[in-house]
Amino acid sequence: MGKETAQKINKSRAIRRLVIWYKRNSAVTSIVDTAASSAATASNVAGNMVSGAGSVVTTASNVAGNVAGNVAGNVVSSAESVVNTASSVVSNASTIAKNTLQPLVFDPLKRLQNNDNILDRVEESQSKRIWIAVDGMGGDYAPSPILEGCLEAISRFPINIKFVGNIEKVKDAAEKTGLVELLENEIDNNRLELIDSGEPIGMNEEATAVRKKKNASINVAMDLVRNNKAEAVYSAGNSGAMMASAIFRIGRLKGIERPAIGALFPTRDQTRPVLVLDVGANTDCKPSYLHQFALLGNIYAKDVLQVQKPRIGLLNIGEEECKGNDLSLKTFELLSSEKSFDFGGNCEGRDVLSGSFDVVVCDGFTGNILLKFLESVGGVLLDILRSELPRGRRGKVGSAFLKSNLLRIKKRLDHAEHGGALLLGVNGICVIGHGSSKSLSVVSALRLAHSAVHHGVMDNLNQLQKLQVLNS
Repeated sequence: MGKETAQKINKSRAIRRLVIWYKRNSAVTSIVDTAASSAATASNVAGNMVSGAGSVVTTASNVAGNVAGNVAGNVVSSAESVVNTASSVVSNASTIAKNTLQPLVFDPLKRLQNNDNILDRVEESQSKRIWIAVDGMGGDYAPSPILEGCLEAISRFPINIKFVGNIEKVKDAAEKTGLVELLENEIDNNRLELIDSGEPIGMNEEATAVRKKKNASINVAMDLVRNNKAEAVYSAGNSGAMMASAIFRIGRLKGIERPAIGALFPTRDQTRPVLVLDVGANTDCKPSYLHQFALLGNIYAKDVLQVQKPRIGLLNIGEEECKGNDLSLKTFELLSSEKSFDFGGNCEGRDVLSGSFDVVVCDGFTGNILLKFLESVGGVLLDILRSELPRGRRGKVGSAFLKSNLLRIKKRLDHAEHGGALLLGVNGICVIGHGSSKSLSVVSALRLAHSAVHHGVMDNLNQLQKLQVLNS
């Protein structure tokens, strides 16, 4: 069966499923309306009964005094019972509507959700807490969201934080955001340590600024890893400066010419993201660089993503080995002859998110464009879905129950929501966060750092030195 035929079949199935969902939505809307009408009717009956009881009380008092008053009192009591019964009817109607609604509506887009992401499975049984150095001054909104994310991550994962930054600014940020008590508690519990640093490196500064500002927060954090006082480092600051600091302070892995930034992209398979590298560290590459990226990505996919035999792809304009520019053609030859991993051939742009590959390699110029494009997809898709939802009462009901699902879809497609990317090829675990990272992104990035440490990524990356190709 050809690719076009398969696409038509899948499209038809999708349309049928959508039609079925809308029919269900229509039925649920009717149930909600009926429940609301029943509740209103019950309320009106109760109101009429109370009003009638009041009239009886007044009339009885005028006619028979105390005796009639006692009778009226009994009537009022009966009316109160009716009111309680009406309230029960309202509550039951609401419960019936809710119980009927949930199994019918949830979830036409559930297959797009990822509740079993491998990075979310932090082993609770691991009692040993690891130290992670955090560049508290890196990022567009630092230090407030960085500090908030660190405090949240400490409570959720077995990690301790060495928070590097200007201590006065950090404490001032904690006071403004109401985190002072929590910060002091974590310091007292020896789970967080504040480490003072000098002037930070701005987002618009050149990477070489790490040599001039030796006491910058990213340099101090990197030194903690070099001196074995932390097992990983995280920064949402200047990515070029972080890579330069990593190379100067902790060095490259032996045999690796250029480090690469590896980012996780979502795929059709909810439990199997694809690692794309490089996404910005090296805009101009040689075939040997891309070959090394594949070696690094293969180990990362095995250790962190727990893929037994990762399938490697080379991003190209066609599946045929004769397609592409000079860089692609020469890289294809190198990857084809490599025996240490499973090379699956060229990967077209439409196949990156298909789940056909576990690792996709490309030069940093192309990878960064791909990354930035993906960042916009989530928001655009959400806007399209919102505009296509039916208008009127039914549309409002459907939109209300789909809202949380649509937001989860957006987050899955928005790379910034995944927290960060690993800088592979340096002699330490370095996680680069998005410049606009908020607290949840910081939590995600620290989870990624913990996962990399826990799975012994550095031990296996150091084994690359034994490969003949890296020693030639």
